[in-house]
Amino acid sequence: MRLLIDANVSPRVASVLIEAGHDAVHVYDLGLADAADAVILQRADDDDRMIVSSDTDFGALLARHQRSKPSFVLLRHVNDLTAHDQAALLVAVLPSVVEELAAGAVVTLSRGRVRTRRLPFGA
Repeated sequence: MRLLIDANVSPRVASVLIEAGHDAVHVYDLGLADAADAVILQRADDDDRMIVSSDTDFGALLARHQRSKPSFVLLRHVNDLTAHDQAALLVAVLPSVVEELAAGAVVTLSRGRVRTRRLPFGA
């Protein structure tokens, strides 16, 4: 799975995802650490990557512009977890939502809960 990890998620999460076989890159590695969300969203779309972030603004941007991609994984209520544990949660859940993410979706992920919504919203 091709993933773009946002600045509010530790770069260590990307490292663990890479070790697990995912094609993950952190915004720091692309020189986008201070980029606006719209720029990151477009970069993910251009590079055919899914965004992983705890920033709900990506969902709002996708909804506002009725976009069907890029897919977005929203990490909720996991900031108290270590980067390794956040990555482990992603590694455990991503295989179960791969089809939805490939089709265009927002997946909200928290401990013990996974919610999936197809993109574009309201379609």
